[in-house]
Amino acid sequence: MAEFDFLIVGAGLYGATFARLAKDAGYKCLVIDKRSHIAGNIYTESIDGINVHKYGAHIFHTSNKQVWDFALRFADFNGYTNRVVANYKGEIYSMPFNMYTFNKMWGVVTPKEARAKLDEQIEGGRVECPQNLEEQAISLIGPDIYNKLVKGYTEKQWGRKATELPAFIIKRLPVRLTYDNNYFNDRYQGIPEGGYTTWIENMLEGIEVRCNTDYLADRDGLRSLADKVIYTGMIDEYYDYKLGTLEYRSLRFEVEKMPDTDDFQGNAVVNYTDAETPYTRILEHKHFEFNNCKGTIITREYPAEWKKGDEPYYPMNNDKNNELYESYRKLAEDDGDVIFGGRLGKYKYYDMDDTIADAMQDFERITRG
Repeated sequence: MAEFDFLIVGAGLYGATFARLAKDAGYKCLVIDKRSHIAGNIYTESIDGINVHKYGAHIFHTSNKQVWDFALRFADFNGYTNRVVANYKGEIYSMPFNMYTFNKMWGVVTPKEARAKLDEQIEGGRVECPQNLEEQAISLIGPDIYNKLVKGYTEKQWGRKATELPAFIIKRLPVRLTYDNNYFNDRYQGIPEGGYTTWIENMLEGIEVRCNTDYLADRDGLRSLADKVIYTGMIDEYYDYKLGTLEYRSLRFEVEKMPDTDDFQGNAVVNYTDAETPYTRILEHKHFEFNNCKGTIITREYPAEWKKGDEPYYPMNNDKNNELYESYRKLAEDDGDVIFGGRLGKYKYYDMDDTIADAMQDFERITRG
């Protein structure tokens, strides 16, 4: 008999959620991760009294009460509301697009004035069947907002000209004819008090965890420890890329400590939407938690081309990659030796609440047949 019911490869949010559900249901789990720490890409590290988001900003938000209740089991949340600032060559705009944005862009004051200006802009650039992202975006919000707040940021993010990107990347752009600048529409929102790492630590309480453990480096030995394997790494890497390599975008982070500056930018997130600025955004971590300590820490976030060995952040979900992933999914289904989960295992970008919900659904499917 195997020592464990489940070997869960990856101590990020999907793996921790699945492990918690399994532990609560009486299953014995082993969680491993090739990194030196738990929590995956939501890992936060306390530096000089500030919880630094080491792999980019993460704000928990959901309208799913079941997911929210699960999240609250392991931490209180601080009520942080994501209000993003966009910097276009020194001009400051509110995101997502709302009345503050339209007032700054066109001087309009009322929703009626804003709607009329938007309609005028859209009518002038509308394309009935958009063939690329640029045509799609202009058909949705017009050229003024597109050129200042969408084009440069998007081209940096994806490393391609907007005219070379598929239209479906921007299926819709949120437009609010109110002065509500909350980035999300979800009912529940916040940052776990104590940081995400503590949140995941609490989620994994009582479960054996081994870091610095690479499943692919000792596949046979580790596989023999459990009846079932839940794998949250890259599905194509698991199969040694034998059907082809899925594409991703990666990120590079430049962290700067500023012991003599108590407030660098006055906001947790500032997006830089012009093409000339090489980074897409600057994070000031203390603002995520209303931290009034002396000094500050910022992170500049640079998009990067992905190559094997880099951390994959964003799947490139175009038709070619989705077809390749489907081939891997069918291979895994026929193989039946491992269950893939999370954004890398399923080649899909998930928000955190979607990750928890998906882990819940997978657990129910796997354990209840």
